[in-house]
Amino acid sequence: MRKNIYLGITFFILFINAFSQETSEWRGVGRTGVYHETGLLKVWPESGPQLLWSNDRLPSGYSSMSIANNSIYLTGLKDGIDMLITLDMNGQEKWQIPIGKAWMDSFSDSRSTPTVEGDRIYASSGMGEIICADANDGKLIWKVDGMKEFEGRTGSWGYSESLLLVDNKVIFTPCGEKTTIVALDKKTGETIWQSKSLKDTCAYVSPLLVKENGKDLIITITGTYLIVVDASNGDILSSVNYAGLKNENSLKVWPGAPYTNTNTPIYKDYKIYITGGYDHVGALYALSNDFKTLTLEWTDETLDVHHGGIVLVNGYIYGSNWINNRIGKWCCIDWNTGRTMFEKEWKTKGAIIANDGMLYCYDEKNGTVGLVEATPNDFKVVGSFQVPMGKGPCWSHPAIKDGVLYVRRGNALMAYKIK
Repeated sequence: MRKNIYLGITFFILFINAFSQETSEWRGVGRTGVYHETGLLKVWPESGPQLLWSNDRLPSGYSSMSIANNSIYLTGLKDGIDMLITLDMNGQEKWQIPIGKAWMDSFSDSRSTPTVEGDRIYASSGMGEIICADANDGKLIWKVDGMKEFEGRTGSWGYSESLLLVDNKVIFTPCGEKTTIVALDKKTGETIWQSKSLKDTCAYVSPLLVKENGKDLIITITGTYLIVVDASNGDILSSVNYAGLKNENSLKVWPGAPYTNTNTPIYKDYKIYITGGYDHVGALYALSNDFKTLTLEWTDETLDVHHGGIVLVNGYIYGSNWINNRIGKWCCIDWNTGRTMFEKEWKTKGAIIANDGMLYCYDEKNGTVGLVEATPNDFKVVGSFQVPMGKGPCWSHPAIKDGVLYVRRGNALMAYKIK
């Protein structure tokens, strides 16, 4: 009898653990850039929120942070290798392990944000090497050279995507002549499926998972195409030539602009919004109920986001546009029509996330973080501070976890109390 009770308790614990695995990924769970915490400050002190701790001894990188298992996971460049680094909740290093060869051409710092699910962590390097490791001690579980295995073809800046998990699968986008997007087994790294090839180069987009009408859909952008993929078998259900969209100033646009895509799409109610920088046009597409057709609804020439991401809040899209590589403005456009609500100067362009009706804007040049009311009426900054550490451009996207705002600049990570 007692043995049966112990077995029952053990089974119950295993059952609970199976359904309570902590997850963390690029731009928050769901990859929308919109967090869902309560009780955060709506106004900051003049000097900014309290700095809890900082660490300026990290391998340099542009990646964001994933926070789970009482740990902080990020990537960084060290001696030509992209490293997976893990810190405790006070910013002290716990361990680091190599992922694989970094992209060593222009802008070589690591870009892939680790993806965490329970006691496993997944990350990729700038040359497309993929690892799965134990999230607690960094012990390598499996490794796949994704670029070599699938004969991948990169754009001008290597691989930058943060790996997507769907059920028992890890999603990677090698592109090239052999395939476009593939699924690996989360436990073993073995190939589950590979899609047909669109004969394209990869972009720098981290794919989005959408659950619609009982089906798991992967939405992403390659160098040329917006694609919608059946996550169960890799079928490309629909695609459209996003690079082929023209705007009024197409003759003045840098020729590489339409193929330099970096921002994770936004999805809502069978509508997909995508944007790229360099004056290339942004667009909203309607996805048919059978997922086989993408129809252009509107285009926009105001919000061409370089690589700082976009957020959808209460029917409006917010982000910063590209004037040139050093300058950009902060914008709001209407989700339904693409109409420009405002285009305002503040510092320069950068990354954006949101939480509870507030925007967190991170100026990429000087590292100023602004707290902004998410309203289409104006770009109203209600608090700001400048990060005190780090070198190089501020290209990492901030993250929020348990009332703490994490901000990275190159070799430095800072944690601020915002609750």
